[in-house]
Amino acid sequence: MIRLPLATIASACVAGLLVVATAANAQTAPAAPAADAGRLHAADQTFIADGTKAVATQRDAARIATSRSTDRDVKAFAERVSTDNAKISDALRAASPRGVDVPKNDPDTAVLASINNLRGADFDKVYIEQVALAGEQKALSAFQAEIASGRDEQLKDAAKKALPTIQEHYAMAQDLAKRKHLPSAAQ
Repeated sequence: MIRLPLATIASACVAGLLVVATAANAQTAPAAPAADAGRLHAADQTFIADGTKAVATQRDAARIATSRSTDRDVKAFAERVSTDNAKISDALRAASPRGVDVPKNDPDTAVLASINNLRGADFDKVYIEQVALAGEQKALSAFQAEIASGRDEQLKDAAKKALPTIQEHYAMAQDLAKRKHLPSAAQ
């Protein structure tokens, strides 16, 4: 029988326990952060879906308006919305937590289809009522809800920074509707 000093046996036992503990920790440690990264509060998930859809719809409809409208006021409004909403869309993607998929281009196809085949005054009327007024109200609601109920600080901050621009778009849409003698929605 081989006799080893007690310190050597104790050291071997401690080393063995450390190896087992390290292996067990290595197996469980990566799973926890990945699960947390995928979990977002329901308000934040709703904001990512609704906010990006509203912004993408406004942006894409504005691009259609620049080619289909014959009214310079409508075109000017559309150009402004298109430019601003492209920036807002980029900011939302940048603010989203790692591992969360933020759609780059997910507009409401029904809204775009409702204006796609129209031209001139018919286009202007539908664009102002359905996109400029109603669409900006949807965007306002989504961004205000995130500010009030969201839990992710970066998303809330992005919503707070974008809200004044969306409010300005809505005010411009109301003014545009008034100038074109169309009913404007109250905020």
